[in-house]
Amino acid sequence: MENNVTQFLSNKRIRSLYPLLIIDEAQKITYANNAAYIFFKSIDVIKSGGSIEGRDLEDFVPDYTSRKDLQDRVFVSDLGGRSCYIIPIYPEEKLIRGVRGLVIIDAHSNEEYESELIYQRRLAGNFREILEGSFDGILVTDVEGKVLFVNKSYERVAEIKREEIMGKYMRELINPVWMPESVAHVVAREKKAVSIRQVTKSGNHIMVTGTPIFGPDGSIDRIVINARDITEIYNLTEELQRAKETEKLYINRISPSLVGTDDSNQEVLASSEEMKAALMLAEKVANFQVTVLITGESGVGKEEVAKLIHNKSLRKDKPFVVINCSAIPDTLLESELFGYEKGAFTGAMQSGKEGLLETAEGGTVFLDEIGDMPLDFQVKLLRFLESKEVRRVGAVDSKIVDVRVITATNRDLEAQVREGTFREDLYYRLNVVQIKVPPLRKRVDDILPLAALFLTRYNKKYDQQKQLTYDLVKELEDYSWPGNVRQLKNVMENLVITSDTDYLQVSDLPWKEGWRKNEVQKTIDALAQNNIIGLNDAVEALEKQMLTKAKRDYGSSRKIAEKLNVNQSTIVRKLHKYGLDKE
Repeated sequence: MENNVTQFLSNKRIRSLYPLLIIDEAQKITYANNAAYIFFKSIDVIKSGGSIEGRDLEDFVPDYTSRKDLQDRVFVSDLGGRSCYIIPIYPEEKLIRGVRGLVIIDAHSNEEYESELIYQRRLAGNFREILEGSFDGILVTDVEGKVLFVNKSYERVAEIKREEIMGKYMRELINPVWMPESVAHVVAREKKAVSIRQVTKSGNHIMVTGTPIFGPDGSIDRIVINARDITEIYNLTEELQRAKETEKLYINRISPSLVGTDDSNQEVLASSEEMKAALMLAEKVANFQVTVLITGESGVGKEEVAKLIHNKSLRKDKPFVVINCSAIPDTLLESELFGYEKGAFTGAMQSGKEGLLETAEGGTVFLDEIGDMPLDFQVKLLRFLESKEVRRVGAVDSKIVDVRVITATNRDLEAQVREGTFREDLYYRLNVVQIKVPPLRKRVDDILPLAALFLTRYNKKYDQQKQLTYDLVKELEDYSWPGNVRQLKNVMENLVITSDTDYLQVSDLPWKEGWRKNEVQKTIDALAQNNIIGLNDAVEALEKQMLTKAKRDYGSSRKIAEKLNVNQSTIVRKLHKYGLDKE
């Protein structure tokens, strides 16, 4: 009998503070809880110290046997003048035939319980309405996966009718196509919240999350499953992934040797067919002792091509001397190139000076901006090219100098020949081999490798971690680049310094509308508002900005001097001061 009581009390459904009687098939009371003793004492059915167990049920609930038709239902009975609810209950496992329990609720003394019951019922109804109103699909199962609740949204999201799954087990719904595994089973197995992605019958993507609800004993009591349609998010994710793959392939066009290294200071790259052809010709003529004329717009990298020729030649271990013909005033050009003897002219060094051509003995001389060379000096250069003889200013004897001459210009020398501003014989002497360096806008495939190279260089210089983005690279490739490689180099340095994020954006570019004012005006505004910078520093900052812009727009020092209304020697000195006299 004690075993029967234990089985009854182990059932969570009948654990209660209400009076509880357990009876056998003969209507004998086999068990009464403490609440039952208190209740029956209060209505004088038993005296203090009296027993309930072993007595007939009729002694306590007189009209129970007369209500055989209602034995399985709740009914009202008058007990000691009190109206009470009698609730029959049964163990889940009916091991003993005829054993049942009766729960007694005093309707008069338990009004607060009735109010609580009404409140709980209303609360349960509200919760049901809330769950039904959820936009996400919600499904509730027990630990075995039996479906206990399904809201309308779950029908829409999972594309399963409520009547098809209500009361069924999730294992019955498993489908190798759209539900290969139930999240309820995974949650029951792992005892933690689990999310999995599933595909519905129509091909929509849904995210299903199962969350376990634990009972007082730590076991899973219920599993709440939330289903959300993520088709749009999934499509966006797929699109983003494809974009990232495209960007990765795009960025991978950079030569691996250029990524993350700046050991060579290399600036001549050849991804485009046009530039490959130019560099191939440069390498081909490297070991032929002929003059080479490199043509191209300002900033395309003519000096770098000249360096390439020198470094690929047998003279690579000898000097490479760069002479910018437009940066040297006409009156000093001869003395700078050929040198002078002591006392050759007023202000000359007493010891004399070796010319730039002599300093390049055995190596290569690069004469940049040859088109700006004065007409009267061109004949002297022609004689040097023919004889290799150098005669210092003020000297009587000549000296043979073994140098290779490479020249470059951004001008149309043929047009200058027709105009009479450039000697025809010198033109043909210089133009034995001509290498045309295409402008950056005509070799778009070189923009990304160059940008990556400069970015690596300036990240290292300024201790930054900036990175290229796909949109930025596309904008760089769409830009016309009037300043060519020199402008790209300056832009990348600007981005490394001024960008607020590690991922460089299109809005960071200086030419985007509304991004900044005119460069000079912006500098003026900044300097005017700076209370710390001194007047001299402010003047130098503005001067450098103006010279940078003028160098990009006009190229030669002679034209810059004309536009800024100053002497050419002043421009040459200023360009050298600010490091702007390099190609």
